Amino acid sequence: MPPSRFPALPDLAPHRRNGTIAFPVHHMRGGTSTGLVIAERFAPAERALREELLRHLMGLPLAGTRRGNRQITGLGRGAPTSNKVFFADLEPDGTPRLVSTLAQLAADTAAVDWSVNCGNMSAALPVWALDTGLLSRPAGAGRFETVIRNTNTGVLATARMGFAADGRPETAEIPGVDGAFPAVDLSLADPVGAKTGRLLPTGQATDRAAGYTVSCVDVAVPMVIARAEDFGRSVHEPIEALDSDPALMETLRRVWVAAGLAMGLAGRDGRKLTAEDLARSETIPKLCLVGPPAGEGHIAARYFTPQAGHRAMAVSGGCCLAAAALIPGTVARETARGLPAPGADFAEIAVGIENPAGILAAKIDARAAADGLMLRQAAYTRSAQILLRGHVPLYRASAALEAALDAVIAGLPAAD
Repeated sequence: MPPSRFPALPDLAPHRRNGTIAFPVHHMRGGTSTGLVIAERFAPAERALREELLRHLMGLPLAGTRRGNRQITGLGRGAPTSNKVFFADLEPDGTPRLVSTLAQLAADTAAVDWSVNCGNMSAALPVWALDTGLLSRPAGAGRFETVIRNTNTGVLATARMGFAADGRPETAEIPGVDGAFPAVDLSLADPVGAKTGRLLPTGQATDRAAGYTVSCVDVAVPMVIARAEDFGRSVHEPIEALDSDPALMETLRRVWVAAGLAMGLAGRDGRKLTAEDLARSETIPKLCLVGPPAGEGHIAARYFTPQAGHRAMAVSGGCCLAAAALIPGTVARETARGLPAPGADFAEIAVGIENPAGILAAKIDARAAADGLMLRQAAYTRSAQILLRGHVPLYRASAALEAALDAVIAGLPAAD
């Protein structure tokens, strides 16, 4: 099927200007992450060309690794939380739901990680779909709802937004973001085993990894959970004090590598990740140091992506930690304070996670089960905004990328 223009923004399509291809993007914030949302219909089908496009857009090295790269030629911002790109569109069969594929990038390498989803940036997707006209909200005051299918993990999320009669969206304030912005409620359906197919990938509530007691849990994302005190650190330290400590980061790397091997983690192609793969991984497994709360939360956390500490808390990781805090015998359950035990019937339990930006509230719909927990849904609220919409000139595009994008341009219907 040939590509089509956006109903609400027909000019936001690839084109040539002064001989250079200009590629359309929405630069967006979702939760505490920033990055791009771009239309699947305009992107090259070939993986290698798609990855080249990402490097141009985000200012990455075109090949290999360049330590200290500042991304001054693109829209990336250095930290993993600001190096995310979603390809998105409607289902190919015309079903009115969104399909998303996340590319996780790192500032200093040309490599692209396609293995995980991002709960924070997912909040930007319904805002993008409404802005482009792919989806429409009901007239007047009311609720807008859409389903998002993520191809990286297979997880389905339901996104909801509220609107006033004049079209203005309801807003929310969240930890780590200054001010109120359009609110997006997201619910993850059946998020257990997103990468491994199991709630407890090793079959146990606790394991030993590189000499440390950890819990390996897979809800929305596979994560390794350990006590901060076991590493001689406080979970209430600034995250900068943790990820700037080379000795600590090397110890944590040994832990996540050992735990990743025990979980049998695999890449998007199904190949089991080696120790070398895991040591370099920018996405899986996540790692979380936990401790007792200091305030009104149920548990305190310092979260790693895993190569860098998160200045807040990723919501996918937050959902995983919240679920782990309800599983008997896990490090998280033994550390948490004031949480009820799941009962025999499904019920929603709110879990407050203290993090450097405040408290992340996750709601887990679960009941007790033979393996510790049966989880039906994980929900959270984020805010999102459009930072900029427009075109990025691809000054250094290869001949192959230019040819692929010229073919897209040639297949577009004429603008009205």
